[in-house]
Amino acid sequence: MRKFKNWKMLTSAALVGASALTLAACSGGSGSGSTTAATTTTASQGSGTTTAAASTQSSGDASDLSNTLVYAGEGTDSINPILDTHGELTTIVFDGLLKLDANGKPVEGLAESYEFDEGSNKYTFKLRSGVKWHDGEEFNADDVVYTYDTIKKDETLSASATSNYEDISEIKKVDDSTVEITLSEYNAPMLTYFTLGILPEHLYKGQDLSTTELNQAPVGTGKYKFVSWDADGGMITFEKNEDYYGKVPNIDRLVYKTVGDETTKATMIQSGEADLAWLNSKYASTFDGKSGFTEWVFTTADYRGASMDMPSVFWKDNADSIGVLNYAIDKESIVENVLVGDGEYAYSPIQRNPLGTNKEADIYTYDVNKFHEEMAKLGWTQGSDGIYERNGQKFHFTIQTRDYEEERVDIANVMSDMLKQVGVDMEVVLVPKFDWKAGYDGFLAGYATEFDPDMIYKQFVTGASDNSRGYSNAEVDRILKEARHEKDEAKRKQLYGEFEKVYAENPSILLVVYLDGNYVGTDALSGLDTTRVLGHHAVGVMWNIEDWTLNR
Repeated sequence: MRKFKNWKMLTSAALVGASALTLAACSGGSGSGSTTAATTTTASQGSGTTTAAASTQSSGDASDLSNTLVYAGEGTDSINPILDTHGELTTIVFDGLLKLDANGKPVEGLAESYEFDEGSNKYTFKLRSGVKWHDGEEFNADDVVYTYDTIKKDETLSASATSNYEDISEIKKVDDSTVEITLSEYNAPMLTYFTLGILPEHLYKGQDLSTTELNQAPVGTGKYKFVSWDADGGMITFEKNEDYYGKVPNIDRLVYKTVGDETTKATMIQSGEADLAWLNSKYASTFDGKSGFTEWVFTTADYRGASMDMPSVFWKDNADSIGVLNYAIDKESIVENVLVGDGEYAYSPIQRNPLGTNKEADIYTYDVNKFHEEMAKLGWTQGSDGIYERNGQKFHFTIQTRDYEEERVDIANVMSDMLKQVGVDMEVVLVPKFDWKAGYDGFLAGYATEFDPDMIYKQFVTGASDNSRGYSNAEVDRILKEARHEKDEAKRKQLYGEFEKVYAENPSILLVVYLDGNYVGTDALSGLDTTRVLGHHAVGVMWNIEDWTLNR
């Protein structure tokens, strides 16, 4: 793992050049057109329509980009906290009743205080007064009730997070500043889930949450206001919320550039076209020792592995043979060669969670001889071509991998090579985006459980809202439901340790590696706090963006 690095700023002349490149990035599209954000998508907020030019002038001269941060991020098609549970932008536009601190623990957000009555399993939230939506309307209890009613009662809603809220039995407005939320039974991680971003009822009510234009022109109460979305140019612009109830950010504007591939992100950082980006380990390592750049290395809970589509024809017949594949994968070699040492081998979906890390679940070692022994026990024999067969079926399965994610492609190809050498044909299929209906046997997946370990509930419990690959295990269901409703922290840790062992024996994901989170940017930027464990795709870096500063 590379440590935090900070190299002194470039010379004044070089900084002028970097600023000029940043100016070009903000005013020219990276797609087929060169239209600026000021002349494209605008946001209708309340009674007025705001353009980027008008909005940037409210925070200073629009031509002065010295206090504008350009972030090279991944593509997105919506900013909505209910639909997008691991997006970076939702957290700066929307606030929840609670928010997560540096250690991932829930603290007060839009609620200035709360109480919990154990007898009735009722939370009472006292809301902050004087909080305004970005369109100037007052925030109140109706907005909270609308948001939670939507995620609980909207039967047309397709959202991965709904299982997090299944224990809520009643949401009640007491008065404009008080909300009661009652649970059907005790739910240990519920405070973490109360960080869900609140939507403004006066704008979203009556709209189809999946298709509303507000997903591309969001209105929240958060630290930054949406200004414009230049879809052709791949640029979303925000300005700081001067009326924010907490600390107002130091950086006036944020320009989020949606970037299609990792090479481009690295090039943008190198050229000065972007000020900050999450880079894969190989690209991040190219900045080691380079003057003018800073690298921040975060711990993440982000793992990679081949996630099997359990209802597929192949895995319906051969689910008993997923775990044995671990013996044939040299995971430490992948860490050293693909991740250049920035990570660790994976054995559990909650391995980097404080309530996980049960080493008794680390039951597989890289051992080719052991692999062949276990395959024989399962009834597999090698055919004349060296590929294992059973019941007239070749051990051949397809794993789709997005072609622009170079690190995933590398991991998938190395896995495929290792498995082929021992008689298993894992075919890697490169796709521009994941296609869940195309009949592939799985995909090169990434997930993270960076906060409460109950985050895996919706992924692994039978029929849960994010269990998209159809995993089902009665013992896993029992353990995760019991852990969700257990009050004693030590007992919860014991239960999650049990889960890790049970899942290791009957997995749906061929776990390979955990990634470190490597962010690289201009050394004019400071204030990033690496205390926080980040999530999937190293999301969460902006958790303390109000403390960041640019000193060009």
